[in-house]
Amino acid sequence: MKKITGILVLLTVLLTGACTPVQTTQSGAVGVERKQRMLLSDKQVENMSAQMYAQTLQEADAKDVLNPNSAQTQRIRGIANRLIAQVGVFRPDAKNWKWEVNVLQNDAVNAYAMAGGKIMVYTGLIDKLKASDAELAAVIGHEIAHALREHTREQMSEAYATQIGLLGVAAAIGIATGDANNANTTLGLGSSVAAVALTLPHSRRAETEADQIGLELMARAGYDPNAAVTLWEKMGKAGGNKPPEFLSTHPADTTRIAEIKRLIPKVMPLYQASTKR
Repeated sequence: MKKITGILVLLTVLLTGACTPVQTTQSGAVGVERKQRMLLSDKQVENMSAQMYAQTLQEADAKDVLNPNSAQTQRIRGIANRLIAQVGVFRPDAKNWKWEVNVLQNDAVNAYAMAGGKIMVYTGLIDKLKASDAELAAVIGHEIAHALREHTREQMSEAYATQIGLLGVAAAIGIATGDANNANTTLGLGSSVAAVALTLPHSRRAETEADQIGLELMARAGYDPNAAVTLWEKMGKAGGNKPPEFLSTHPADTTRIAEIKRLIPKVMPLYQASTKR
């Protein structure tokens, strides 16, 4: 029964730390104001992301697929740096992140930005879409927005919350049956549930927020926000009947494009102002 008591203590501590919602970003012109509940600290997730990114770079370098084309890499870094220069609008602290931008030789139409500003763009995104700089800014801005809003931290917190709930169930089962083995069995199942949750795609809500913030970032950086529409249209057509990896979990459907078109008038003045600087 000592294990069961320990479970109850751990459950209480974790739930206490999860009570306060946080505002990860300022709302910006697009008005993203949702508060998020986090179980993990931002530093925990940043450290995990940095380790994973470093491992990816090491493996890619060993295979000679990291930044294979210097001109291409400079192009991507130039676009990303213009977007990064605007992140203070949403998060002043993000200006001090240790941003890294690299290109991976991979045919997948994909890109990502990890917690703390670790960005990777796949060559398939560049080559297959024949994307303009503004269209690439739409993708990279979208991924930067995920990092600013800490969607991965939020997703991991939700997975841990599932585990915490199962801790409570395990404790109740153990107390009710007087058998710690029954509690341990429940925890074993919980670990599997949490592992699956960590692999789930971002929610539709998170994708919408990334679209909104990304659109404002690209406009402020001097990229025509209308390119976000053509980008998602190209994404939707890429690969024929099979969507590209980037869209496998969040397709560029008519609802998404309609929402972007709705927001363009809000960010167009920012784009116009940026071109006069």
